[in-house]
Amino acid sequence: MSQDPREPHRQPSTQGSRIDPYVGAYAARAQGMVASEVRALFAVASRPEVVSLAGGMPNVGALPLDRMGEIVQQVVAEQGATALQYGSAQGDPVLREQICEVMGLEGIEADADDVIVTVGSQQALDLVTRVFVDPGDVVLCEAPTYVTAINTFAAFQADIRHVAMDEDGVLPEALEEHLTRLAAEGRTVKFFYTIPNFQNPGGVTLTAERRRRVLEICRRHGLLVLEDNPYGLLRYEGEPERPLRADAPDNVIYLGSFSKTLSPGFRIGWALAPSAVRAKLVLAAESAMLSHSTFNQMVVGRYLSTHPWREQIKDFNEMYRERRDAMFGALDALMPAGTTWTRPEGGFFVWVTLPEGLDAKAMLPRAVTERVAYVPGTGFYAGDEGHRNMRLSFCYPTPEQIREGVRRLVGVIKNEMSLRDTFGSTSVPPTRGSDAPTPDIP
Repeated sequence: MSQDPREPHRQPSTQGSRIDPYVGAYAARAQGMVASEVRALFAVASRPEVVSLAGGMPNVGALPLDRMGEIVQQVVAEQGATALQYGSAQGDPVLREQICEVMGLEGIEADADDVIVTVGSQQALDLVTRVFVDPGDVVLCEAPTYVTAINTFAAFQADIRHVAMDEDGVLPEALEEHLTRLAAEGRTVKFFYTIPNFQNPGGVTLTAERRRRVLEICRRHGLLVLEDNPYGLLRYEGEPERPLRADAPDNVIYLGSFSKTLSPGFRIGWALAPSAVRAKLVLAAESAMLSHSTFNQMVVGRYLSTHPWREQIKDFNEMYRERRDAMFGALDALMPAGTTWTRPEGGFFVWVTLPEGLDAKAMLPRAVTERVAYVPGTGFYAGDEGHRNMRLSFCYPTPEQIREGVRRLVGVIKNEMSLRDTFGSTSVPPTRGSDAPTPDIP
């Protein structure tokens, strides 16, 4: 029914609505939790006929699933009374020792007392932000950066500022400039968030020289570094770089995860933090979920103690290298002029920049119609950036599917270029709400 034009315009009630009677009761930090129109497209993109180059899902089918089944049975039969009981919010002591062994592969020396097991590294992000960030505090992070980190920082009402990066990682001079300007403004910066190895979504790795400079800048400004390293062991060529934590244990909180090197289904990650910070994180974890799944921790611990997991990681690396090379080959052979992309030495992702005048977000519905999916770049920025970018993932599809997916995607891009040449830019005005991908697009 239309409103009588003689009546004054009625503003929507802030106390509730027929759709959501609690709209006026939510905390201020919940107001920005708005669904994106991109989410509906990913429901279509999950159909089997669509080649998805979107999701950062590891290929768990490459695990020895029969062996995993045996481990689960052994834990229940031999340790069931403990595994099925409440546990510690800090995590199983045996697993924490094993996590130190895993980190040792990259040169980190750590004490198990300073490790806290988390529900994936995502919970570690949440706990660190919960402990450090007040509304309005500044959090610095790379541009672009991990979409769910942005969502986490925003949920705690942080002021997210992006620091520019290039093919060698974050620009130290840009980090210095931000810190100097913010200090002059009297702003509080709580930490710098970085994914230095095979960054999500950019795929780039921070060089050794820039690591040194970033640590020096942060030390000088008294700034904490939050180092997120889920992909560090998934290297397909080149020599590994030392983690930031290895050279600055008092200034870096290090986040790790078994989601990429074992399975995301166990939801086991960790944070390695200075002792005082670790104590705060444990208290925050207790208030959030009391304790972790003891069962999952004990299964992962038994896997690490009885299975040749280092060899398993080598097998993963060979498989992912083949898939990455299939993507490189297809992009090199088929992508039109004016398109560029990163060439990661490891990890899961390639970051593509489209020709001028194209908009990856606007193009996505047409791509899904052509049975290929990707993640638009806009989701990886806190502001209205990334319209010419897309993230392509090579970890889950087979090499044949990757080549076919790129072929379909190139057809869509060429069609968009034709429309651009005829009608002008294909960009669309920014819309309200989050452009973040769905939670299953890590």
